[in-house]
Amino acid sequence: MDRFFAAFSHRVASWAGQPASFMAAFAVVIIWGCTGPLFHYSDTWQLVINTGTTIVTFLMVFLIQNAQNRDASAMQAKLDELIRASKGARNDFIGIEHFTEAQLESIRAELEKLCDGDDEAKHAKLLLDRVIQRR
Repeated sequence: MDRFFAAFSHRVASWAGQPASFMAAFAVVIIWGCTGPLFHYSDTWQLVINTGTTIVTFLMVFLIQNAQNRDASAMQAKLDELIRASKGARNDFIGIEHFTEAQLESIRAELEKLCDGDDEAKHAKLLLDRVIQRR
């Protein structure tokens, strides 16, 4: 069941991100809008689009979340392998994605303190701060 769901969610998430999918959804909305006068903009006519979009959205949340979880896990495994294989890298960072937000914040603060004397690190931090401020 896991393999089937993984393959299915990957295919649906991949298909949903294509321009053709957007155009199909857009066409459905246009057709629905054009049929309004035919159905006198009735409650049933409105209920059709509301129910349809709610069902599709509800199901897509689970499918896309599954695909994103797998992608994130694969990326994390790759990063862990790079850390493990790199000489001089701190293996302590392998698996930190399982830490709490407070633990991660503590690690980030500790690393920033270690870089205080490093001019390149200060420069990189200033650039990062500027990028964040632009958003």
